Amino acid sequence: MSLPPQLEELVEDFSGVGPKDRLQLLLELSRELPELPERFADAAGTMEQVHECQSPLFLAVEVEPDGERAVHLFFSAPPEAPTTRGFASIMHTGLDGEPAAEVLAVPDDFYVALGLAQAVSPLRLRGMSAMLGRIKNQVRAAIAA
Repeated sequence: MSLPPQLEELVEDFSGVGPKDRLQLLLELSRELPELPERFADAAGTMEQVHECQSPLFLAVEVEPDGERAVHLFFSAPPEAPTTRGFASIMHTGLDGEPAAEVLAVPDDFYVALGLAQAVSPLRLRGMSAMLGRIKNQVRAAIAA
């Protein structure tokens, strides 16, 4: 599987530890999710909601107009939803700043390689899959515009 370097590093970090440590790593990442810029202060009004997530999660994608068309990701998830925030942080850490073509090339099921199926429910993993799908859809829309 070919992944952007930062995402590949996260997959290696997760797959290199046991299930309990994976959950701990996910919780640590949840605290690293960047704050939203002011333009997204009203997340519900300015961002797309990912309804498949068990906790309220909103995302926005910006694609630079020139060059490699770098992708920038923005997420809003409540602090009391550390699993959802952790998933968003994985996406942000692994994909933010990457060229659009690289983001679109990420396999839809890359998250399986993280080994989180032993640490979180399939329903939660469905939310992570939906996040990636929404990111790709927004990237495609931005490129087409």
